[in-house]
Amino acid sequence: MIRLAGLLRDIVYPPACSGCGMRTARQGGLCVTCWCSVRFIDRPYCEVLGLPFSYDPGPGMLCAEAIAHPPVFDRLRSVAVHDGVARDLVHSLKYSDRTDLAPMMAGWMLRAGQADIAACDAILAVPLHPLRLIQRKFNQSAELGRHLARQAGKPFLPATLLRVKRTAQQVGLSANAREDNVRGAFRVAERRQSDVFGRRLVLVDDVYTTGATVTAATRALKRAGAADVTVLTFARAIAGPI
Repeated sequence: MIRLAGLLRDIVYPPACSGCGMRTARQGGLCVTCWCSVRFIDRPYCEVLGLPFSYDPGPGMLCAEAIAHPPVFDRLRSVAVHDGVARDLVHSLKYSDRTDLAPMMAGWMLRAGQADIAACDAILAVPLHPLRLIQRKFNQSAELGRHLARQAGKPFLPATLLRVKRTAQQVGLSANAREDNVRGAFRVAERRQSDVFGRRLVLVDDVYTTGATVTAATRALKRAGAADVTVLTFARAIAGPI
């Protein structure tokens, strides 16, 4: 029955590349051209900030930024550089209501953060303010987190971390303005501290740019007693290897 439903779906909606729309052999994938254009972030990279190295400096090495300005989260992992097809997928999910992309994108995130996901106690997503959620109809980060948790077999905690301050959109703001914008924007819900205290958590967002949002969210989790926080995003802005 499931197989028949899949065949009928492919007839009505022929499989197409999620990047360019070209016909493909199966649903939920990319054509060869789009796949080859994605700049995946693989080792060697900084163990804390996940910035790719242009050469292999050896295990456990950190980039200069991680040494000079250690983040409040314990580590950052991302699937790909935020350009080209990867950027288009993020924008399609976020602005064009393409929630059908979330399972595929979450699968790539599972690969990028597999060791930290395997070690974590639960998965959370960066929340939207309730009024913003009403306007947008869904939270793209929560969609990614929900599918990631399902694929990884880990608990998903959608109501534990709250956005209590309605912030301006981060797009177009300077790094300092972004930090000011989200300062104090998050807190752990009352009676949900046990979800966080002493736990190893994976915090999901769609894109890492300056890190202001996930930093503010991590501070709220750490204040509530989180033992370890891995930030996992689909894409991240980056100039190039270091």
